[in-house]
Amino acid sequence: MRKALFAACATMLLTTGANAGGLGIRGHDHTGITVPDMDQAVAFFTDIVGCQKAMSFGPFADDKGTFMTDLLGVDAKAVIENITQIRCGSGSNIELFKYSAPDQRTLNQKNSDIGAFHLAFYVDDIKAAKAFLDSKGIATRINLSVDQGPAAGQSILYFQSPWGLQLEAITYPNGMAYEKEGGPLLWNPRDPAK
Repeated sequence: MRKALFAACATMLLTTGANAGGLGIRGHDHTGITVPDMDQAVAFFTDIVGCQKAMSFGPFADDKGTFMTDLLGVDAKAVIENITQIRCGSGSNIELFKYSAPDQRTLNQKNSDIGAFHLAFYVDDIKAAKAFLDSKGIATRINLSVDQGPAAGQSILYFQSPWGLQLEAITYPNGMAYEKEGGPLLWNPRDPAK
């Protein structure tokens, strides 16, 4: 009886978002990225990264009002020409946006810039990933295998999309050192329950 009650409570906590902070989050659904050319971006994420296109929709605009500002915090005359949802393995999704806006800028961010970000994809073989990216003419950095500290056990490789988006390939097939200390485990494809 006690075991069944514990299982029911654990299920309730997982399904109601308890212990997930004030928002009651259940997980990371997607990362949105504005791209300069939707066809190029979809081709990059499907042909190079290995994701799958799920759906596309749009356009969205409001010629007479402030809907775009009220909803998204962008210029009132901004137009979302297209939104495309991409599915990448067993991780969260990517939502690509093709905007046009009177005040649109092109950001050439470095990973060290405040507010900068990158997307990381788990791979099984970093050396094979680098060889593949190099064969496709994709800009890559050096491969780093971490052998000390809490992240020991991982190998990483940074690379860039044709329009400059920062990305990373990462692997840790035997886990990372911090996992032996207890506490919350990071998502990983080695065990979908984690």
